[in-house]
Amino acid sequence: MPLFKRCVAELIGTFWLVFGGCGSAVLAASFAGQMGDTPVNMGIGFVGVALAFGLTVLTMAYAIGHISGCHLNPAVSAGLVAGGRFPMKDFVPYAVAQVVGGLVGATVLYFIASGKAGFTLDDGFASNGYGEHSPGQYSLAACFLAEVVLTYMFLLIILGATDRRAPAGFAPIAIGLGLTLIHLVGIPVTNLSVNPARSTGTAVFVQGWALTQLWLFWVAPLVGAVFAGWTYKCCLEAEPTEG
Repeated sequence: MPLFKRCVAELIGTFWLVFGGCGSAVLAASFAGQMGDTPVNMGIGFVGVALAFGLTVLTMAYAIGHISGCHLNPAVSAGLVAGGRFPMKDFVPYAVAQVVGGLVGATVLYFIASGKAGFTLDDGFASNGYGEHSPGQYSLAACFLAEVVLTYMFLLIILGATDRRAPAGFAPIAIGLGLTLIHLVGIPVTNLSVNPARSTGTAVFVQGWALTQLWLFWVAPLVGAVFAGWTYKCCLEAEPTEG
């Protein structure tokens, strides 16, 4: 498949991840309703947002996995390079396509969200942060460690589920559920990134603190992903003679 077509697929897929995942957080996580005379939150909450992120990857894996591999994430591409599953020469074009897709997804989400009276970016627009900008007020060190470890485990899931020894056709399900699980753990800590393209898309709109803290959501996921790639390649990859 030509590199251009693969990059277009990555752009579209990352658009869907940011629009669907961050859109669920911005538009649906908290939604005011009434039960009789009592105000109630009818939103989907953390669990719903986690599931939405998982579903974006699951659906795109079946839609474009056969075209581009459905990375949707510079950290995933870096981990696959480290694991010997993806050529280094294609890393930068993929990463550029993913970041552009994330920016387009955040742009569409912004125009929809800002169509409601009272909309403000002061709520964070689903951006990732640490310290006072962490949903649970977690420290920089805690947030860095969480992003490294959760990205590491996500890449191990991807590498294992797509191993030639794994059951064919089930990788998107394992990867989508894996992303859901790590969001359930990580949303209270950093709003969960594990994806520099996802973090960049929303941070560009929030600016200020979100751009200042964006470095963590590039460095930590890339570190975790590369270590996962090395781990799988050195310790878990099939030997040439294995069936």
